[in-house]
Amino acid sequence: MRWRGQRKSQNVEDRRGQRRGFGFPFPGGGGRFPSSGGGRRGGGIGLIGLLIVLGIMLLLGINPLKLLTGSNPDAGGGGAGIPDMRLPQQRPDTANVPAGGQAQRRGGGLQAPQTSNEDDLKSFVAVVLGTTEDTWRQTFREIGAEYREPKLVLFDDYVRSACGTGMSAMGPFYCPADEKVYIDLAFYRELKNRFRAPGDFAQAYVISHEVGHHVQKLLGIADKVEGAKRRMSRRSANALQVRMELQADCFAGVWAHQMQADKGLIEPGDIDEALRAASAIGDDRIQRRTQGYVVPDSFTHGSSEQRARWFRRGYADGRLQTCDTFNTKQL
Repeated sequence: MRWRGQRKSQNVEDRRGQRRGFGFPFPGGGGRFPSSGGGRRGGGIGLIGLLIVLGIMLLLGINPLKLLTGSNPDAGGGGAGIPDMRLPQQRPDTANVPAGGQAQRRGGGLQAPQTSNEDDLKSFVAVVLGTTEDTWRQTFREIGAEYREPKLVLFDDYVRSACGTGMSAMGPFYCPADEKVYIDLAFYRELKNRFRAPGDFAQAYVISHEVGHHVQKLLGIADKVEGAKRRMSRRSANALQVRMELQADCFAGVWAHQMQADKGLIEPGDIDEALRAASAIGDDRIQRRTQGYVVPDSFTHGSSEQRARWFRRGYADGRLQTCDTFNTKQL
């Protein structure tokens, strides 16, 4: 990805190097990328610390499975139908207009001294976030709406958010309550080494997927999904959450399409990197790796094939409306 020299978003908040006590509850929703807690940098809580945290969660009646999935294992009830979540139509007279313009500049957050390599990765993240701002500002303009830019928070090991305390073991996540994306950059090492999905565009895909959840929040989809899930059985709620995650993957594809059309930043092999990342973190592949077998009813993010296919669909078409995962029988 040809990212150097591009505009950096001012909406990156750097909390690395800070250490705060744990708070509860942990975030219970949103689109997370399951990740292990191993291979931490110095200052992490380590395996023993993680076991202590899990013990406290059990004592407080919090299900530790929420660390690994975005589902609500305690949901019960009536299996209500999928709410109406049709996407707004883009006006044909404004479609495919280059984004242009400057991003709204808001506070840059806290700075912590980092190594030159970490500074380079932070610059990359800021550029990727800037391209999502350009893409979604233009897309929202085409449907007669205004795009509200999210913040992206960099952290080490654990972080406080409006959704509770997040841990690196949960992977990147989006908190709709404060409209912020949270990521420990160590996840990128795991994406490369543990999930075998290297490359800068694989890293960009992770950010664009979480920003996709922000788009769902602004469109009112996230609130409808959460409201419907509270009335459903766990199995039905998981199935609805899968549609939510696949739509975020498709939105990531729309971002990639528009970024290439407007800026030409994608290089040969970049899309393959994103597809490998989407496939690597499919529920079936993670379950097979961690427990040796696959339980489709417990999926909360979609299979490897589904995640890659919906990203590819968004990239091929480039329009918001192509990502209607809620009104299709074939995922």
